[in-house]
Amino acid sequence: MTDPTQDPRFLQDPYPTYAAMRSTCPVQPMSADSGGRLTYLVTGYTEAREALGDARLSKDTAVFFAGKGSRRRLHPAVAHTMLASDPPQHTRLRKLVTKAFTTGAVAGLRPFISRVVDELLDRWLIGEPFDFVAGLAVPLPVIVICELLGIPEADRPNVQRWSAELFAAGEPEVIDAASHAMADYMTGLSDAKRRVPGSSLLDRLISARDGDDHLSEEELVSLAVLLLVAGHETTTHFLGNALLALLRHPAQLERLRENPDEIPAALDELLRFDSPVSTATFRFTTEAVTLGGTEIPAGAPVLIALGAANRDPERFPSPDLLDLDRNAAAHLGFGHGIHRCLGAPLAKAEAEIALRVVLTRFPGIRLAAPPDQLQWRHTRLVRGLASLPVLV
Repeated sequence: MTDPTQDPRFLQDPYPTYAAMRSTCPVQPMSADSGGRLTYLVTGYTEAREALGDARLSKDTAVFFAGKGSRRRLHPAVAHTMLASDPPQHTRLRKLVTKAFTTGAVAGLRPFISRVVDELLDRWLIGEPFDFVAGLAVPLPVIVICELLGIPEADRPNVQRWSAELFAAGEPEVIDAASHAMADYMTGLSDAKRRVPGSSLLDRLISARDGDDHLSEEELVSLAVLLLVAGHETTTHFLGNALLALLRHPAQLERLRENPDEIPAALDELLRFDSPVSTATFRFTTEAVTLGGTEIPAGAPVLIALGAANRDPERFPSPDLLDLDRNAAAHLGFGHGIHRCLGAPLAKAEAEIALRVVLTRFPGIRLAAPPDQLQWRHTRLVRGLASLPVLV
């Protein structure tokens, strides 16, 4: 079948399309690429969870694309990140950064996050339209992850721009150029920190590289780029999607405004309802696999639609209803298995603090544009708003 995700209407609301596909078959072949390979799309919850944990679905893009003559010029440190690797390499690299994102480590960042939220919202002129995406959802996560990595304030605007350009769907030259700019910057920053050490996460990774773990220079730069990009792009969309969902469900918004201590418990349902990562990153079969009754041959790309899985009525009854009383902890918004998002505690902390401040500080907040006129990012990987105009 042709790829329905290329329909412009899909960007506005992908869930009816996903529901129709899932009702036909939870795992379907899509149109073939230029090499004649069929890509398989997974839309069912059970099948998605199974695929995310199946070691026969590899994420090693270097192996998949070897010898295929790609014209892309992605920097190797961006093309071959921890996210695009399998055990044992993935296990070794992930172990080095896991401690930075534990619940305890994130708790230490909460005062900083709160201060940044307040400073950003101080710029909102009451009575004037405010773009929640540009004014808070974009800058907050990038400021936090830059602080964690030890990136100087003066460099953060460039870092933010390069990160956004890495998601420029349909513009391979822009993506490739941004990958080199980001990798070159991280290489220079690592050299500077090696000369004048500090206490940031990047400093700790440098110590690991120079110590017993022997991270290569490419691995060091690759980890830094991955943490930066993955650490704020998806959180930006989490914030925007969550606030939009609440603005379109006034009773639920009012409930959280009156009972802000319920916000942490509501985050899983908000993630399930409109997942910021619509489709999980690239995987391919290393051998023939049967998934959801569909035979997938070896060497086939597999796309796992996390957003579709989170709206599967077999797992979440009345999935199109935002229900803050629902136990949505099993959602797949952060993935599942060994590649589950290690930054999940940080993303939740940022969302909790941001939503609490916005709902209590601006109790009359409302949309400043009709929902059907909102512009969404033109990318299948993430689902997020280009802007979210609001008013109080």
